[in-house]
Amino acid sequence: MLRAISGYIGVLTGVIILTLGLNLFLVPNKIASGGVSGIAIILHHLVKAPVGVAMLAMNLPLFIFGVIRLGRHTGYRTLFGTVALAVLVDASAPFLPVPTENLLLASIYGGLLVGLGIGLVFRNKGTTGGTDLAAAILRSYTGRNIGQLVFMLDALVVLSAGLAFRSWELPLYALITLFIVARVIDLVQEGFSYAKAFIIITNQPQAMADTILKEMGRGATAWPARGMFMGSNRQVLLSVVHRSEVSKFKEIVHRADHRAFMILADVHEVIGEGFSKMTVK
Repeated sequence: MLRAISGYIGVLTGVIILTLGLNLFLVPNKIASGGVSGIAIILHHLVKAPVGVAMLAMNLPLFIFGVIRLGRHTGYRTLFGTVALAVLVDASAPFLPVPTENLLLASIYGGLLVGLGIGLVFRNKGTTGGTDLAAAILRSYTGRNIGQLVFMLDALVVLSAGLAFRSWELPLYALITLFIVARVIDLVQEGFSYAKAFIIITNQPQAMADTILKEMGRGATAWPARGMFMGSNRQVLLSVVHRSEVSKFKEIVHRADHRAFMILADVHEVIGEGFSKMTVK
C-alpha cells in the first residue's frame, strides 16, 4: 500500500515539474517539441484552446484505445498522470510568469524541466500518455521499434508547428528541446555515472581477486574465457568501484599483474552490496 502511494506521489511530482516546463517556457514561446503537448501548444496559439483540455481530449481516447489494444497493464498511473497533467497545466497557467522570451533559453530550460518531469513519471512506472502510448499502439500493428515511432511522431509534430506558425526558426529550437528532454529522461532513468566497472583479463585471476578484496574491500566475479588470438584459456574478472577509487584500483591491478588487460566503463546505477539498495514501487 505504501509503495503504491509513494508511486503516485512520484508521478504527481513529475507532473508538477513537467507542468512548470510547459507553462514557464514552452507554451508562451510557441516551442512545440513533439508529442501531444506539442499539438496542444499549436492549437492553443491558433484557436486559443486551453493546453490542458487539448491534451486531455487527445490523451483519453489514446488511453481507452490503448487499454483495448494493449491490455489493462497500460495502467492506472497512466490515467492518473494524464488527468493530473491536464488539470495542473490549465489551473496553474494564469498564475505563472514568463521568465524569458529568449527562444534559446526557453528551449533549454523548458527541455530540462520537461525531461526531469517525464523521467520521474517513468521512474515511478507511469506515463502521461502522448506519443509513447501512440507509438506502443502503432507498434502492435506495424511491429516497428517504439523509439523509431516516437521519433517519427515527434518529428511530424515539430514540422506541423513550423507550418502552423510559418516559422522555420521555432522548429529548430523545438529540436533542441527534444534532444535535451531525451537526454534528461535517460539521466533520471539510469542515474548519473557515479561508479566504474572494470573488466580485467589476467593470467593470475585468484591473486588479482585476493588483492582487490584485501586492498580495496571490493569483490570480483570471474568467468572463463578463451583468447581467440593465442587460443589460450583465461579468466575474466568483473569488479565495480566508486569513481573516487579508480586511480587506486588501476594501481593495484597493475601491481598484481602488469600484463593484465583492463577495460573501464561507466556504470549509471549499481544495486547491491556496497552500493544502493533496490526499491520497488
